[in-house]
Amino acid sequence: MNFPNIPTVPVGDVPADAVLLDVREPDEWAAGRAEGALHVPIREVVDRLPEITERAGDGPLYVLCRVGGRSAQVTGYLVQQGIDATNVAGGLQAWHEAGKPLVSDAGEPFVL
Repeated sequence: MNFPNIPTVPVGDVPADAVLLDVREPDEWAAGRAEGALHVPIREVVDRLPEITERAGDGPLYVLCRVGGRSAQVTGYLVQQGIDATNVAGGLQAWHEAGKPLVSDAGEPFVL
């Protein structure tokens, strides 16, 4: 997916110590996620903006969803709010395919 004017990076360019924001639904989050990510479902982003801003601090925030669509929408919104946000192209699907670590609530293998 290509979203003009939305800062986007491939998974391989996300630093190991990146601050991550996962905007997927709770059931998707429970099935598997990047360890240490902040979970804020897309529908809660506006209401939880102070929490997101605090987590981002002064550094960049990398936004994830399943394949990159929802995270691109959220990234656009966050950039408008003055947050240094970047969409992760391909989302958790690309994250998984790149062999990056994932954790789940049940300790089971991650399934998209």
